[in-house]
Amino acid sequence: MEIKVCIGSSCHLKGSHRVVEGLQKLIEENGLSDKLDFKGAFCMGLCQPGVSVKIDNEVFSVKPEELEEFFEKNIKAKI
Repeated sequence: MEIKVCIGSSCHLKGSHRVVEGLQKLIEENGLSDKLDFKGAFCMGLCQPGVSVKIDNEVFSVKPEELEEFFEKNIKAKI
Protein backbone atom coordinates (compact mmCIF):
# COMPACT_ATOMS: atom_id res chain seq x y z
CA MET A 1 0.00 0.00 0.00
CA GLU A 2 1.35 3.42 -0.96
CA ILE A 3 0.64 6.39 1.30
CA LYS A 4 1.54 9.95 0.31
CA VAL A 5 1.04 12.99 2.55
CA CYS A 6 0.98 16.45 1.00
CA ILE A 7 3.66 18.72 2.38
CA GLY A 8 2.81 21.67 0.13
CA SER A 9 2.20 25.13 1.56
CA SER A 10 -1.59 24.89 2.08
CA CYS A 11 -1.39 21.47 3.75
CA HIS A 12 1.64 22.57 5.76
CA LEU A 13 -0.47 25.36 7.26
CA LYS A 14 -3.21 22.84 8.06
CA GLY A 15 -0.83 20.56 9.98
CA SER A 16 0.82 18.19 7.51
CA HIS A 17 3.88 17.95 9.77
CA ARG A 18 1.67 16.60 12.58
CA VAL A 19 -0.03 14.18 10.18
CA VAL A 20 3.33 12.87 8.93
CA GLU A 21 4.68 12.42 12.47
CA GLY A 22 1.44 10.82 13.63
CA LEU A 23 1.33 8.38 10.74
CA GLN A 24 4.98 7.44 11.25
CA LYS A 25 4.24 6.69 14.90
CA LEU A 26 1.08 4.67 14.15
CA ILE A 27 2.80 2.70 11.39
CA GLU A 28 5.69 1.82 13.71
CA GLU A 29 3.44 0.99 16.69
CA ASN A 30 1.39 -1.37 14.53
CA GLY A 31 4.40 -3.04 12.91
CA LEU A 32 3.37 -2.04 9.40
CA SER A 33 6.62 -0.48 8.14
CA ASP A 34 7.35 -3.37 5.81
CA LYS A 35 3.82 -3.34 4.34
CA LEU A 36 3.56 0.36 3.49
CA ASP A 37 5.38 2.71 1.15
CA PHE A 38 5.18 6.05 3.00
CA LYS A 39 6.18 9.26 1.17
CA GLY A 40 5.77 13.01 1.09
CA ALA A 41 4.21 14.68 -1.94
CA PHE A 42 3.09 18.06 -3.19
CA CYS A 43 -0.35 19.38 -4.12
CA MET A 44 -3.00 16.76 -4.78
CA GLY A 45 -5.74 19.30 -5.49
CA LEU A 46 -7.79 18.79 -2.31
CA CYS A 47 -6.49 21.82 -0.43
CA GLN A 48 -9.55 23.24 1.33
CA PRO A 49 -10.70 20.83 4.07
CA GLY A 50 -7.47 19.51 5.57
CA VAL A 51 -4.19 17.76 4.83
CA SER A 52 -4.29 15.70 1.63
CA VAL A 53 -3.39 12.04 2.10
CA LYS A 54 -3.35 9.70 -0.88
CA ILE A 55 -3.69 5.97 -0.31
CA ASP A 56 -2.92 4.14 -3.53
CA ASN A 57 -5.19 6.09 -5.93
CA GLU A 58 -7.69 7.60 -3.48
CA VAL A 59 -7.21 11.08 -1.96
CA PHE A 60 -8.52 11.92 1.51
CA SER A 61 -8.59 15.13 3.51
CA VAL A 62 -7.33 14.51 7.05
CA LYS A 63 -7.28 16.82 10.05
CA PRO A 64 -4.49 16.09 12.54
CA GLU A 65 -6.99 15.55 15.36
CA GLU A 66 -8.79 12.85 13.31
CA LEU A 67 -5.65 10.95 12.39
CA GLU A 68 -6.04 7.88 14.62
CA GLU A 69 -9.59 7.22 13.41
CA PHE A 70 -8.47 7.74 9.80
CA PHE A 71 -5.56 5.32 10.29
CA GLU A 72 -7.77 2.60 11.78
CA LYS A 73 -10.44 2.89 9.08
CA ASN A 74 -8.42 3.56 5.94
CA ILE A 75 -5.05 1.95 6.52
CA LYS A 76 -5.01 -0.67 9.26
CA ALA A 77 -8.38 -2.19 8.30
CA LYS A 78 -7.28 -2.57 4.65
CA ILE A 79 -4.01 -4.39 5.27
